[in-house]
Amino acid sequence: MYDAEHRMVKSLPNLIEAATCNELKSALESHLRETEGQVEKLEKVFAAFGEKPERNKCPAMAGLVDEADDIVSENKKSPSINAAIIAAAQKVEHYEIASYGCLQAWAALLGNREAADILEEILEEEKSADKTLNEMSVAKNEEALEEAIGG
Repeated sequence: MYDAEHRMVKSLPNLIEAATCNELKSALESHLRETEGQVEKLEKVFAAFGEKPERNKCPAMAGLVDEADDIVSENKKSPSINAAIIAAAQKVEHYEIASYGCLQAWAALLGNREAADILEEILEEEKSADKTLNEMSVAKNEEALEEAIGG
């Protein structure tokens, strides 16, 4: 996840730039700051286990980032751009929620309360980001549909 979060720090600015909705831009900017903080939190998790932070390529996140880049390029100037960005971002959030849920459970099982608490905090941040995106998706999907059919 350390590599995954680093990848998101690099990827989110592209999504922010491509978004045409100020509400979405704001939500993504907020999550970018949160993600930068998550990198620091993960460094504390490593420390809680007496380890140095190390990036090992996360193929799943690399794929999700590539897909998000493709979605943005395929939908530029399209009425569906914001809905497409939300869909790509939610895929990332769901992956992160699943991953942090497992990591938090494993840290707790290993008896490392400090690491488990930090991972729980990150998990809650990811769930909150997903909730925000989900709430926005309804309106953005409807807007995209209306524009696409000329409404």
